[in-house]
Amino acid sequence: MTRPLPAPPRAGGKARLTRALLHPAAKPLLFAVSLLPLAWLFYGAVANKLGANPAEYLERSLGDWTLRFLCLTLAVTPVRVIFGLPALLRFRRMLGLFTYFYVVLHLLAYSWFDEGFDFAAIAKDIAKRPFILVGFAAFVLLTPLAATSFNRAVKAMGVKRWQALHRLVYLIAGLGILHFFWMRAGKHNFAEVSVYAAILAVLLGWRVKEAVRKRRGGGVAARSHPTNIARP
Repeated sequence: MTRPLPAPPRAGGKARLTRALLHPAAKPLLFAVSLLPLAWLFYGAVANKLGANPAEYLERSLGDWTLRFLCLTLAVTPVRVIFGLPALLRFRRMLGLFTYFYVVLHLLAYSWFDEGFDFAAIAKDIAKRPFILVGFAAFVLLTPLAATSFNRAVKAMGVKRWQALHRLVYLIAGLGILHFFWMRAGKHNFAEVSVYAAILAVLLGWRVKEAVRKRRGGGVAARSHPTNIARP
């Protein structure tokens, strides 16, 4: 009597998650979700639900969302490597661009609500107040990263120069935390600063550990995977 063939193994959770990440609707969904904070702030402004100082609430909330998207962008590579989810890489560019999108809105809110688009006053404020200077420096450094986040830029610059430029994100993360710290120093409220600093320290610490590990055994790994391109 012929024994029945065993049933094929059911797809595991990782396989299902990979299929979901590769689904054509995944990117549009992430795009829509990433716009929800802005939609909520817009609704709050129209419905007068942003508290006694809506301008300050908008400005600070946009800064908070900049840091959150920066953390999400930096989390893509560790999560991808640790959990073996290469499909996550397709979302990193969008998250990085939303980081820039929210920092631009944060800067516009400051320029409008605090300075009334008086560019001379803005320049004086940047030179006078260190936390504004640090935040503006982070914005300036983030601009070329956003401008070169596309495949054509990688080809035009070459992989090594592109990687070197995009490692500025680590400096930008530090400047962002310093900007947030100095902003909260006046009220001695460092609880949120500590949370963001801890998250970024873990994400950057993981990269340092990986860099050390690759350097120690790097020669073998590089020869085994000659076409593998590491990105920040």
